[in-house]
Amino acid sequence: MTHTTESPAVRRYPVGAEVSPAGTHFRVWAPIRSKVEVVVEGGPTVPLRAEPDGYFAGFAAGVRDGALYRFRLDGGPVLADPASRFQPDGPHGPSQVVDPHRFEWTDAKWPGVPQRGQVLYEMHVGTFTREGTWAAAAARLPELAALGVTAVEVMPVADFPGKFGWGYDGTCLYAPTRLYGTPDDFRRFVDAAHAAGVGVILDVVYNHFGPDGNYIREYAPQFLSTIHTTEWGEPFNFDGPDAGPVREFFVANAGYWVDEYHLDGLRLDATQAIFDDSKDHVVAAIGREVRRAARGRATFVMAENEPQDANIVRPPHAGGYGLDAVWNDDLHHAARVALTGKNEGYFMDYLGTAQEFVSAAKWGFLYQGQQYRFHNRRRGRPALDVPRHQFVAFLENHDQVANSGRGLRVNQVTSPARFRAMTAYLLLTPATPMLFQGQEYASTRPFLYFADHTAELAALVHNGRRNAMRLFRSQAGPEGMALVPDPADPATFERCKLDRAERDARPEWVALHTDLLALRRTDPAFASSNLDGAVLGPSAFVLRFFSGDGGDRLLIVNLGRDLHLNPAPEPLLAPPAVGTHWHVLWSSEHPKYGGLGTAPLDTDDNWRIPGEAAVVLAARRDPAEGAAT
Repeated sequence: MTHTTESPAVRRYPVGAEVSPAGTHFRVWAPIRSKVEVVVEGGPTVPLRAEPDGYFAGFAAGVRDGALYRFRLDGGPVLADPASRFQPDGPHGPSQVVDPHRFEWTDAKWPGVPQRGQVLYEMHVGTFTREGTWAAAAARLPELAALGVTAVEVMPVADFPGKFGWGYDGTCLYAPTRLYGTPDDFRRFVDAAHAAGVGVILDVVYNHFGPDGNYIREYAPQFLSTIHTTEWGEPFNFDGPDAGPVREFFVANAGYWVDEYHLDGLRLDATQAIFDDSKDHVVAAIGREVRRAARGRATFVMAENEPQDANIVRPPHAGGYGLDAVWNDDLHHAARVALTGKNEGYFMDYLGTAQEFVSAAKWGFLYQGQQYRFHNRRRGRPALDVPRHQFVAFLENHDQVANSGRGLRVNQVTSPARFRAMTAYLLLTPATPMLFQGQEYASTRPFLYFADHTAELAALVHNGRRNAMRLFRSQAGPEGMALVPDPADPATFERCKLDRAERDARPEWVALHTDLLALRRTDPAFASSNLDGAVLGPSAFVLRFFSGDGGDRLLIVNLGRDLHLNPAPEPLLAPPAVGTHWHVLWSSEHPKYGGLGTAPLDTDDNWRIPGEAAVVLAARRDPAEGAAT
């Protein structure tokens, strides 16, 4: 086997190992080093040539797909490649050369995931099935398509140490974790999703590295900011000295997932901790790169942003970053309070009132600059101009279920009827809805925080979870603290795996979600964001969806007791034309969903609104009234 430090081909990415028929080219940023070598297992040790700006590069002839290698820095220990494409033994082991071109894709006609019309489904691959693999998850994709899901959002897969974890402590950001399969297994999952008509969006963490398996300081301490801080560790240096290669690393990573894995977009974790005072914010650059890498396919890039900065989704010409959507925690928090009656901890600024749900449907964020007691400062920016579909709405996600202390699902902390009613609101309003795995059949499997760390780190993490739960007064005592499971205990992880038999035993919940998503997809009134709403009672409200052709729809939600609305001086309740009246088109209380049936709402005795129910009404002509005008 021979080698040379010259590359026979143009590189596709700024860093990492890129294979060609003649061998593999390596490139790494190590500005604090004077000498870097590639040590190939069973092969040569190849010195890399120093390039400007701290890069080292070289070509190893004959090094093929599957070869294992490490970098030796200044003659010292050998370490994994920071841009490794696969870590078969985890972040502490060798890196592997991966040829992305060997996989035969079948999705050439896949159009991608456009901004409008999406129904998202958050998935943790390790717990979505008993097997916890890409292959097992792929087998369930047709079920999600039949449900009405248009795209799955996969929780982070960048490799991390240990046998299980959420994925937010990734350290090898180009390497899909070996825990779920090989890189080609990931590609098969995406290919199968596209064949089923389902897009794939990947959750990525661009705000910090995990605490274990991160060797970036050995290569380039300049990777980390010396100006900013986060609650999870040192953020990345996107705006300080030597920030250029750091920005390049992350922007290229975003494009890499779209290019080499045919992903349809990204979910950017905690963008409030992606600090960048540059004129061109790195989040905006990431969005542009995703679109470029898709080569004409539609893409969907969304962000989590705790301060609720609407500029995330505003177009660049309006001063924004140009992403497609932003998570709406406000709606979740209001719903949680309404369904549980508790507004402690970070729910303290929500009352779960009917007005909150009317406002969320009309305007997205509830806090757009008002004072926020939990943070003792103002929250949000004005967002009245943001189209409603750019808000991602949910009743559950990984964080919020885990933060219930015992990992209880929403359906376990409220009544079945209320949960059905709130599900109707979620799936019919103009925001982009997102379900969390198992929500579609009211799973009773918990979702807890789990992370397989070393003993010392595991103890710190367990204590950190206890401290986080102390925010909630009801859980702050000794009894509540005793309920917080050990994240490093394998049993904690195993408890979170979904139970397939439970889905089969709960067809009424699957029918509820399937029918609602079909109504959302096929009824023109729900395709429009032209709506208004009004409060009808302490826990009751109406949303009117205007179609412009007499096909208006009413969605009436009552989370409280039965309500007799007499008188009813609310113009949104008036039929769209003389000679018409409202009749029930859909009800959360239909027996097929586990309900007891629904009596007429618009009666000669004025309005009678059933308690703990959601009802969709359509207008039809009353023959006794003559022709409608």
